[in-house]
Amino acid sequence: MEISLGKLPFDLDFHQSSQLVAAGLISGDLLLYRYASDSAPQRLLDVHAHTESCRALRFINGGQAILTGSPDCSILATDVETGSAIARLEDSHGAAINRLVNLTESTIASGDDDGCIKVWDTRQRSCCSTFEPHEEYISDMTFANDSMKLIATSGDGTLSVCNLRSNKIQTQSEFSEDELLSVVIMKNGRKVICGTQTGNLLLYSWGFFKDCSDRFVDLSPNSVDALLKFDEDRLIAASENGIISLVGILPNRVIQPIAEHSEYPVERLAFSHDQKYLGSISHDNFLKLWDMDEILSDNATSQVVEKDSDNDEMDLEVNTTKFHQGSKKRKDPGLDNSEDFFADL
Repeated sequence: MEISLGKLPFDLDFHQSSQLVAAGLISGDLLLYRYASDSAPQRLLDVHAHTESCRALRFINGGQAILTGSPDCSILATDVETGSAIARLEDSHGAAINRLVNLTESTIASGDDDGCIKVWDTRQRSCCSTFEPHEEYISDMTFANDSMKLIATSGDGTLSVCNLRSNKIQTQSEFSEDELLSVVIMKNGRKVICGTQTGNLLLYSWGFFKDCSDRFVDLSPNSVDALLKFDEDRLIAASENGIISLVGILPNRVIQPIAEHSEYPVERLAFSHDQKYLGSISHDNFLKLWDMDEILSDNATSQVVEKDSDNDEMDLEVNTTKFHQGSKKRKDPGLDNSEDFFADL
């Protein structure tokens, strides 16, 4: 399923319970679509949300609103039903906002181009925490809910862990040779996986973040711009060559390329609320929805075929007289007055 967005998209997100998907564009526009398996996607909203690009977006408040962030340093909350502005914070950061991520039902985090992270509490209607762990842009963030720790990656080549209980930066990794572009938590919280500019996946053991414990190089030399956790043992990786791959972690292996968005870099990945669809956006100006049932079915079939092929080959060798054993940062052309930003949310 393809949706032509008309302009370069920077982020996407799916509604938490309905068949809705939103995208933020370089033009500053926010687009909202309803999708279904038996009909063409329907555009519900086209909102000019920001004077500069719409780099980041997330559904909040159970899907009642969409939060967007921009290089114009503003954060906007838009009503999903009407498309009207609920509230706007003009100077939420002192630099361009690059990422938004949901934390709990009532908190979100935002990261900017100067390496600053802010946590926003919708109940208290204010910014409740500010961290400055990085020297370069915040490329990605993920949240460990059980320990209340926010993991962030940056273009400065480091990973940081911010403790939201103590409101302190708990630790930061040593500098990597690579820009860290994406991050997920896997293996029931025991491993943190980072995608890099050179295409390597860096594996960090939980609690030992100073240096990575393992490197997986099979996706290089194409940068891994987006990572998405599939389950505790597998993730989905999107590369700058447009290839989307299913990757196993410990043991580390590329299980199979599952999609090719285009020949251009894939910006972001996201799952629909029921994990039926995988969403991807790319520099080809398209939002594509991939049916995961079909992808997994094709993957299972190919594995059976490969296994049968291996068995046939082994049988042939056994019957012979001899048996042989296995020979990035994106750039677009403050004050903290957040006390009443969430008053109407």
